[in-house]
Amino acid sequence: PAAEKGSKINYPQDATGILVRGTLIDREAMVKMPRLKAIVRYGTGFENIDLAAAFERGIRVANVQGYANHAVSDHALGLMFACIRGIGNPWPADFGKPTRGEIFELHDKILGIIGIGRIGSRFSRKASPLFREILAYDPYKTAEYMKDAGAVKTELPEVLEKSHVISIHCNLSPETFHLLDRQAFSLMKQKPVLINTARGPVIESSALLLALNEGRIHSAGVDVFEEEPPGRMEAELISHPHVIATPHVAWYSVSAMYELQKRAAENLLALLQGRDVEDEITP
Repeated sequence: PAAEKGSKINYPQDATGILVRGTLIDREAMVKMPRLKAIVRYGTGFENIDLAAAFERGIRVANVQGYANHAVSDHALGLMFACIRGIGNPWPADFGKPTRGEIFELHDKILGIIGIGRIGSRFSRKASPLFREILAYDPYKTAEYMKDAGAVKTELPEVLEKSHVISIHCNLSPETFHLLDRQAFSLMKQKPVLINTARGPVIESSALLLALNEGRIHSAGVDVFEEEPPGRMEAELISHPHVIATPHVAWYSVSAMYELQKRAAENLLALLQGRDVEDEITP
């Protein structure tokens, strides 16, 4: 993020391997590190790394996949319950009165999942006993895979139209950037609860705010934002009475943090030694 804002970064010119979290590692950065042979993203996403530039220079790249499957899926469930039950909303003047009127039960409702990879499938299995049915959209997963996770393979418009709760678990890519825009929100017929513990730019912030203000959705539980740290639009979302927000911490648990640190270091060492790495990102 600092590099994107124009701040000067003193790159380690003699480094052959680097661990990186949010710093932008683009072509210019790689030129400043001419001995660089390996990059490991200290997390699951890798949109801050210019993969094309890395591959051109023969630099191997990896992330740390699956380390927070339980933590993120638990967090998504927590946000879901908080939104549905109005937990965290201001108390009404009359003690004993619900914090909001639109509180519903899950047993006869449909859950929609967008992206059913490692975290999405874990979330599906945990949520399966709670819902009548689970619909999932993921063009890269088979119907059999989804069935094993307790979900039915479904196209995105149907997921948006039928679901009472929608939880996002896809990666950020050119395909998923602003996947939920104004048109997508217009397809939501059940006034759903929307949960995002994946990547902020999957949802267009202005479209989400409009949907909340127009009552197109019940509420939103968000751990990630289109702009981080939150900008003006995100600040409006965080302060909205029908939003439960957390500061990009869904990944965290004591065990997840330990696994992330350990595997990031192991992946970097393996890349530099020329060994195969399960988490390596290839062309």
